[in-house]
Amino acid sequence: MTQELWTEVDRYITDLLVPADPLLDEALQASDAAGLPPHNVSPNQGKLLMLLALIHKARTILEIGTLGGYSTIWLARALPTDGCLITLESNPQHAEVARENINRAGLAHLVEVRVGRAIETLPQLANEGYNPFDLIFIDADKPSNPEYFAWALKLSRRGSLIIADNVVRNGSVIETNSDDPSVQGVRRFNELLASEPRVSATAIQTVGSKGYDGFAIALVTSDN
Repeated sequence: MTQELWTEVDRYITDLLVPADPLLDEALQASDAAGLPPHNVSPNQGKLLMLLALIHKARTILEIGTLGGYSTIWLARALPTDGCLITLESNPQHAEVARENINRAGLAHLVEVRVGRAIETLPQLANEGYNPFDLIFIDADKPSNPEYFAWALKLSRRGSLIIADNVVRNGSVIETNSDDPSVQGVRRFNELLASEPRVSATAIQTVGSKGYDGFAIALVTSDN
């Protein structure tokens, strides 16, 4: 099993089940042209996020980590016409690229991009009295995952879905003594999932064009 094979299989799946979409392609091209890192979810992962939001009938979505807005577009496409998605991005340049991509996709009326460190903007959301979100997607700096999970719980309700990307780290997640802050952040996050009585959670390993990693999915089973 090789990265080349994983990528070929991803291409096969994408060609078959995720038809070419000029707006999504333009979002990736604009992000690349602006020098953003290539950390977007893959097309088939993006469609998975959209399907999960549709299955869950999400009306309100919180995304922690916008980058160029690629996953934002996928998630926003699952919303009803009166839905709302708030996405948090620490880098102003990334946020500007994301806004342009979201506008081009015709979703600006559903999406609000907030600029600032998520660890600072999340408390602001709580203070503003937002209703609990139906779905929360965590895909930002991994050392802060434990804090993001704590805020996700505060901003959710029974029945909310919390999804986190990059929880396997090319298998490094099993390295107890890793000196990689991202690995340790993900390990602490996974341990919190395991010990939190208010959620029922699992994680899956994934391989594909983005390498070897995984998603964690948690259903909030009781109110805070």
